[in-house]
Amino acid sequence: MGEKMTSLPYGSWPSPIDAALAAAHDGHAEYLGAVGTETWWTEPRPAEAGRRALVRQREDGVQESVLPAPWNVRSRVIEYGGTPWTALAREEGPLVVFVHFPDQRLYAYEPEVPGSEPRPLTPLSPVGGGLRWVEPSLHPERGEVWCVLEEFTGEGPSELRRVLAAVPLDGTAAEDRGAVRELSDDSHRFVTGPRLSPDGRHAAWLAWDHPRMPWDGTEIKLAEVRADGSFGAPVSFAGGPEESIAQVEWLADGQLLFASDRTGWWNLYRAPLEGPLQALCPREEEFGGALWKIGHRWFAPLDNGLIAVVHGRGSTALGILDPESGELVDAAGPWSEWAPTLAVHGSRAVGVAASPRSGYEVVELDAITGRARVIGAPHTDPVDPAYYPAPEHRTFRGPGGREIHAQVYPPHSPDHTAPEGELPPYAIWAHGGPTGRAPLVLDLEIAYFTSRGIGVVEVNYGGSTGHGREYRNRLREQWGVVDVEDCAAVARELAAEGSADPDRLAVRGGSAGGWTSAASLAATEVYACGTVIYPILDLTGWGTGETHDFESQYLESLVGPLAEVPERYAERSPSEHAESVTAPFLLLQGLDDVICPPVQCERFLAKMKGRGVPHAYLTFEGEGHGFRRADTMIRALEAELSLYAQTFGLTGTGVPHLELSR
Repeated sequence: MGEKMTSLPYGSWPSPIDAALAAAHDGHAEYLGAVGTETWWTEPRPAEAGRRALVRQREDGVQESVLPAPWNVRSRVIEYGGTPWTALAREEGPLVVFVHFPDQRLYAYEPEVPGSEPRPLTPLSPVGGGLRWVEPSLHPERGEVWCVLEEFTGEGPSELRRVLAAVPLDGTAAEDRGAVRELSDDSHRFVTGPRLSPDGRHAAWLAWDHPRMPWDGTEIKLAEVRADGSFGAPVSFAGGPEESIAQVEWLADGQLLFASDRTGWWNLYRAPLEGPLQALCPREEEFGGALWKIGHRWFAPLDNGLIAVVHGRGSTALGILDPESGELVDAAGPWSEWAPTLAVHGSRAVGVAASPRSGYEVVELDAITGRARVIGAPHTDPVDPAYYPAPEHRTFRGPGGREIHAQVYPPHSPDHTAPEGELPPYAIWAHGGPTGRAPLVLDLEIAYFTSRGIGVVEVNYGGSTGHGREYRNRLREQWGVVDVEDCAAVARELAAEGSADPDRLAVRGGSAGGWTSAASLAATEVYACGTVIYPILDLTGWGTGETHDFESQYLESLVGPLAEVPERYAERSPSEHAESVTAPFLLLQGLDDVICPPVQCERFLAKMKGRGVPHAYLTFEGEGHGFRRADTMIRALEAELSLYAQTFGLTGTGVPHLELSR
C-alpha cells in the first residue's frame, strides 16, 4: 500500500466521505421498546425533512416503518423530549400510542387493522407552546395511557406546569382538556413518567425543581394508587438536593431499583418500601447518566431476576448483573459504547451500540447464552473503512495538573500522506451540555475531516459525565473558565508534542459547545479560527428569559446566582467581549431554535460589525436546536471546511467557497 501513497498537503487529500454521506448517517436509533416478542424503536430520517420514524423489527427479521411520512414520532417536553411512544401486543395486532412532533398531540394507531389511521387522543392547546406529552405507558385495564403532561399557561417559555396525567384511550379527550385525569399536582417543576408496581398498588417517579438540574439532585416520589386509579399524597422515598437519581424501576418482588450518585458515582440500589436499601454492585463507575431526555434507560430488570445494565467509566458496556451475587458479565463483541436506551423481553436485553469502526446499531443480548447479535439498523460501510479514523482515548493535563479526558482522531487516509515535516491542522471539538460527553464511536462527520488530513480531538472537559460527580462538579460556577482552559490545554499539548500545527488550530462546538468555542475565541489566542453552532453568547440574556424552562436556571450552578454575581455573567459572555475576537469564525443557527435563539447571534454580530474580522453567519429555516435535515447538514459541513481552507491555506477541497464578511 505504501507504494500507492500520494503526498499532498494536509487538508487537501481527496476523500470519498463527502458531506452528503456524513449527513445521511447522522443520528441513530433511540427509545427502544419491547412489543410482545418484537423490538421497536425510533430512528432519524435526514432525507425526509429530519423526521423521526417509528420502526418495528418483526420476529421473522423483517424491519418496517410503523407509520408513513410525514408522521414524526418525537416529543417536545422540556424541548429535548424523551420517550415519544408506547405499544401493546394484542391478538388482533399492536396498539400504538405516540406523540406527533408538529402538533404534539398524542395519537393512537392500530397498524394491523385494515383502514386504520392514527386518531388523536389529546386536544390542541389554545395558549403558549401547547399541550405536550412524553414517556407514555399503556394501562388497558383502565382504558388509559399514563404520561407526563407539560401544559403551557401563557405565552412565555416558563409559563407552564408539568404533572402526571392519564389520557383516555377512547378519544374522549381529543377535543376536551377536561377529560384528561391528572394523577399528581404541580408541586414539582419537573417529573418523569410514573412506574406502576407489580401489584398495581403504588406508583414511583422522579421529581426535581429549579434551580437544580437532574444531575444535581432529584427525588423518588412514591404514591399509593387507589382502587379508582387516583393517586394518594406522594412521599419522598430517596434522593435530595445533592443526590442525583437518574432512573427508577420496580423489581418483580415489589422492591424499587434505582441509580443514585450518593457515593459520587451513579450506582444501583434496591430497597423495599419499608426497610434499608442495598447497593447491588458498588463500583467507581456509572450505572446512570445525565437525564437530558425523559425516558433515558441505563438498566432494566429481566424476567429471570437478572438486571441488564449499561455501565462504565468514560465509555459504556452492556452487562448482565446478578443482584444476589453482585456478579456482572459484559456482552462480548466489538461494541465500545452503548446508548442510554434498553428494551427487555424474557431473558433478552436489547440496546443500541457502536464502536470506533461501526455506527450505532440495535443489538440483542441473550442473558442465558451470553450471545450478542445485531438485530436492527445494522452498520454497513458506505465507503472503504480504510478511510475511517483510528482514534485513541487520551488523558491530558490541565491547570494544576488536573486530568482532562479526550478522544484524538489523527488525520488518516489509506492513499495519501503529507510532505515530510508538515504538521496537520486540528479542530478542537467541545461537546454540548455542557453536562454531556463525547463517545468514542465512528462518526462520519469526524471522518469527513480526518480523511482529508484535518485532525479532530473531542475534549471531555471538566464538567463532562462518565467520570463521577467530582469531575462533573468541576464546572460549578466555572463555565467559561474550566471548559475553555481544558480545550486550550489539549490543543497546546498536541502542538507541543508535535502532533498538531500550532498555527492551524480551530475550535468548534454546538449549543454549550458553541458557547465554549466562542468563549475560547474571546479569551485565548490559541485558535486560528472557530465554528460556532447554535450557541449561547450572552449569559445575562439567556439567564433572564431567552431560553426554555428546563435550562432557564442552569446558569445558577454553572456561573453562579445571577442576583449575587451579575458582573460574572458579563465578564464571561463573548457578546460582551466582541473586541477580543480577532480570529475568523463561522456562525450557524437554526431559525426555529427556542433553546439558543437567533437573537443571541444577532446581538453578537451587531458588536462585530465593522471590526474587520472575517466571518460568516448562516441561518436555516425549519431547524431548531440540533440540525436534522440533510440539506442543512451538508451546507454546514461544507461551509466549515471552506472556513478552514481559507484560514489554513488549504487547496483542492472541492466545496463551495464560503463568503466571509468583515
